[in-house]
Amino acid sequence: MKNKACPDNLLMEDYDYILPEELIADFPAARRDASRLLLHNKGVISKEQFSNLPYLLPTDSLLVFNDTKVIPARLFFYTDTGKKIEIFCLSPAGNTSLEEAAVQTQKCVWNCLVGGAKKWKTDNLTLETSTQEKITVTKKGRSGSEFLIEFNWNPGHLTFFEVLEIAGKVPLPPYIKRNSEPEDKKRYQTVFAQIQGSVAAPTAALHFTPEVLSALTKKNIPHHTLTLHVSAGTFKPVKSNNLAEHEMHAEYFEVNHTLINTLIQHPEKRVIPVGTTSMRTLESLYLAGEKLLNNEPPKDNMFQIEQWDGYNSKRPNKAQCLKALQEWMNAHNTSKITGSTRLMIAPGVKLNISGGLITNFHQPKSTLLLLVAALVGDDYKKAYNFAIKEKFRFLSYGDSCLFLP
Repeated sequence: MKNKACPDNLLMEDYDYILPEELIADFPAARRDASRLLLHNKGVISKEQFSNLPYLLPTDSLLVFNDTKVIPARLFFYTDTGKKIEIFCLSPAGNTSLEEAAVQTQKCVWNCLVGGAKKWKTDNLTLETSTQEKITVTKKGRSGSEFLIEFNWNPGHLTFFEVLEIAGKVPLPPYIKRNSEPEDKKRYQTVFAQIQGSVAAPTAALHFTPEVLSALTKKNIPHHTLTLHVSAGTFKPVKSNNLAEHEMHAEYFEVNHTLINTLIQHPEKRVIPVGTTSMRTLESLYLAGEKLLNNEPPKDNMFQIEQWDGYNSKRPNKAQCLKALQEWMNAHNTSKITGSTRLMIAPGVKLNISGGLITNFHQPKSTLLLLVAALVGDDYKKAYNFAIKEKFRFLSYGDSCLFLP
């Protein structure tokens, strides 16, 4: 249901641009930090190299990374007649958490997309890997475009995520018109990825190397991590022209006490999220604190951030929100805040923690482009026009931007 505070007058046609197909990067740069960087500093735009990022950031910066790890969520099966069926794992079925699903053995049930579903006539399909593992899938139901798929496998002592590592393929974005290659398992993953659960990479962080991280440390620019598991909904197009009619997808997030304590202890720091996922998590964190201030405790210790919460916010003091979260964690003897966020960040939403953004270039008429516009306003048009003129590489495997409003 639409909320009265949602942006009824925000039209997607105002966030459109012509993206030349030849500028969409099908492969990453030969070296992660060899990508180009567009610097937008208080309206002034320049061309830079990503490897120089530590020297372009304000000295009071604090970077926040998303440490989620992409799972090889695509599995390919074949019918008796040789027709290919693609199973794309989205999320565990029912009330099973991602952590529980990851370690399940013998069998599990997931919500999946199925490519070539009309060609799947039999009760089940079986895949045998080159190392003799056997995986069988069975359709258990359907809801809209998603199928309920049961997986069974041998040997049964393997966990489901171990099965995916053996048999799965990297889920490259739909605008990359090629099959995934072995190198993608490494390059479509950040160097600091730790917690498995995403079906898409936090691509702004793909440019970072140990050398860049070391240079940040030498420049006394700290960096911390949080987790948001990116869902396939990140590629969901906005089909309506009015943003108020678009339904955002939900994604799991968690933020540990170390980051929250750092934000409280160093209010002078300019917090720069690395990627739209990190920004959405930081702003969701603020809203979770606001809910506590409003005497709205989380259900089952899981905060639920809804699509229009950013527009509905009364904008309490940031420090008060963070301290409320700190006190809640102490009272509940937990070291992290967890939840699900459907937060829409678009023009009209005030950013309460984020003071800049490192990100890639995004698709026309996308919610990610709206997020950039929420930060820098119509200046995003100037930046994107500059990038197209200078033939920057776009989207997931493309070049990077540093926005400093």
